[in-house]
Amino acid sequence: MRRRRSIDNNAESNEVNLTPMLDVVFIMLIFFIVTTSFVKESGVEIERPESSAASPRPDAQVLVAISPEGAVWVDGSPVDVHRIGQQVAGMLSKDGSVVIQADRASTTGLLIEVMDRLREAGVDQVAVAASRSGP
Repeated sequence: MRRRRSIDNNAESNEVNLTPMLDVVFIMLIFFIVTTSFVKESGVEIERPESSAASPRPDAQVLVAISPEGAVWVDGSPVDVHRIGQQVAGMLSKDGSVVIQADRASTTGLLIEVMDRLREAGVDQVAVAASRSGP
């Protein structure tokens, strides 16, 4: 009888404790989520014009894209040109900025109209995206 009790005690003590391993896995998951950089896309393939004076602007909060066909996109969804100012102004925080990615083949008139609509809605920080060409 005594021998049976020792076998039962050994069976219970041989269990593997998974709690420390799960803690490490969750900490690694949190680390990777926090350190991941998310890239914002405009939702449309745009061929930007080139400029030697282009400078990077990583603090853009809202991306507006103008396709060669004249369609306007805001953060991946199509928007009517006449309503773009109100929609973008509602998406911006107090210090937010807007970057317009106009395709090389799009019309300058549409770009100016989008910029005017944004200014009328109270958006002050507007930039136009360009690809950096050689020095």
